[in-house]
Amino acid sequence: MSFLDGLTSPAQIRDLSLAELEELAAEIRRELVATVAVTGGHLASNLGVVELTLALHRVFDTPRDRIVWDVGHQAYTHKLLTGRRERFCTLRQADGLSGFPKREESEYDCFDVGHASTSISAALGLAAARDAQGGTEKVVAVIGDGSLTGGLAFEGLNQAGHLKKDLIVVLNDNEMSISPNVGAISSFLSRKMTSDLFVRFKKETQNLLTHLPGFGRDLVNLARRAEDSLKGFLTPGMLFEAFGFDYVGPIDGHNLAELEETLRNVSRLKGPSLVHVLTKKGKGYAPAEVNPSAFHGVGPFNAETGEIAKNPKAAPSYTSIFGRTLVELAEEDPRLIAITAAMIEGTGLEAFAKRFPERFFDVGIAEQHAVTFAAGLACHGRRPVVAIYSTFLQRAYDNVLHDVCLQNLPVIFAMDRGGLVGADGPTHHGVFDYSYLRHIPNLTFMVPRDEVQLRRALATALAHEGPFALRYPRGESLGLKLPAKITPAPIGQGEKLREGKDGVFLALGTLVGEALAAAEELAGEGIEMAVVDACYLKPLDRTLLVAEAQRTGFVVTCEENALPGGFGSAVLELFEETAVTARVMRIGLPDAFVEQGTQQELRARHGIDAAGIARRVRAALGRPRQSAAGIAG
Repeated sequence: MSFLDGLTSPAQIRDLSLAELEELAAEIRRELVATVAVTGGHLASNLGVVELTLALHRVFDTPRDRIVWDVGHQAYTHKLLTGRRERFCTLRQADGLSGFPKREESEYDCFDVGHASTSISAALGLAAARDAQGGTEKVVAVIGDGSLTGGLAFEGLNQAGHLKKDLIVVLNDNEMSISPNVGAISSFLSRKMTSDLFVRFKKETQNLLTHLPGFGRDLVNLARRAEDSLKGFLTPGMLFEAFGFDYVGPIDGHNLAELEETLRNVSRLKGPSLVHVLTKKGKGYAPAEVNPSAFHGVGPFNAETGEIAKNPKAAPSYTSIFGRTLVELAEEDPRLIAITAAMIEGTGLEAFAKRFPERFFDVGIAEQHAVTFAAGLACHGRRPVVAIYSTFLQRAYDNVLHDVCLQNLPVIFAMDRGGLVGADGPTHHGVFDYSYLRHIPNLTFMVPRDEVQLRRALATALAHEGPFALRYPRGESLGLKLPAKITPAPIGQGEKLREGKDGVFLALGTLVGEALAAAEELAGEGIEMAVVDACYLKPLDRTLLVAEAQRTGFVVTCEENALPGGFGSAVLELFEETAVTARVMRIGLPDAFVEQGTQQELRARHGIDAAGIARRVRAALGRPRQSAAGIAG
């Protein structure tokens, strides 16, 4: 018998027995493994929260009660329980289910997420709005221990404790950092300390003692200190109690009966409460239990063996080339420091961290701190490289501007996942960095078109006396041979890669290759387009770009970035300043959030691949597509 078949609502699991729930949990884990083995996705974290998700949906009356997931990468079980099982096979595919909660996808998703540390603030907002409207629904924030390293989480905790709103925060701790003995004792105490009997006894005793003449209040304070000392000695709850939360835990996150009892008790408490739950990443699937990092965000794999699919002929990734190059440069320059924000593997810094542990810093999910920390290092003669995904650097905009660029400090921003990232969708596409960085004074911004230029960009950045940003894409490189010697490139100098008389493509980064392919296709139809790699978003090669515009009279800018404020906008500003009257067509991403899909699918859908670029040029020139044979005839 399958419990998942026909499951369309969490209400259907609320009458199941404990034994049936455990069968359902096992079935869910099989479904998670089978699906993610095909689609790729976040597996280990989802396997770790199956029982927790079941307990939440049994105790709370969703969707009336609200559950806000932090990051949301661990919400696959939530999706399976809330009527999306039939579409689960489309997870992270074009036009399929998102890998994260989305309000437009289901009434059970009450807040869109994708970045870390937002859940407590969002949940507090929901709770405040509920109170303003006279509502009684419960609001729960589920946050992982990793996300709790972000300052935003503590800002939310701070205000929640101050406002005293009814809010439940579930801390999903999968680091297993607390010893089993302490966990067991504290789990028992936390369940008993939140039971109706204990809470009622505590309140009645407090009322009695308070009314004793002379020394009653002293006894109340003594009793409070005794309770806090016991809980603080046995649990890590003192921090959360200091924020004004009732702390409960740690609780075994795979014990359904214990989870439900505790959550039911906590749901009756008034004010903010935090439930500390211990879970195991990869639970129930041996390969993920042994190596949870590999199965955190994983591509397709063999579900039977856990072997992750790899193309033996694939070229090295841009990320790995970045990491390798940084180690080489650090061997030569002792000033070089590497910083990341909880993304050691994701940014390719494992080898650097091993080779130079004293020059490597993982600051946790704290992008703002990472940037200002780097600024401090640069003030003392170091050359910090902040390796960070483009989408996450957005979170540190003010630090980039105020702490680095205003002081003209030599901090290097190495932005991985620049451009379209694929299946993670709109929360992770790095398609706004051109727009949010190029207007900042003192900042130099280089966009390498391939792995050879990526290595040059790093060497250029290290030699530059000032803030320097570079971005490179997700995925494998072009497989080019890498010169042993890395030479810096001239600042602000572009490169002409192809001649042409009918117009010129001005391109950056990944779209240089697409422009070259489009030019080749158009040449077969009698349209001769020159191709220039601008190399830099800032400063632009004013001499080269103006000369090509004046020579051809038709300019096509190509960028894998949102068009507003991007590379095309920079070119238009240049032409306005220099009185260039050439016709300009900008090709890039629209003023909209781009959904999920493969990088190739998304580039084709938005017309920024070679075929789309060639199509736009034909339309602009009024030249219908012709074959080479047709031209020859």
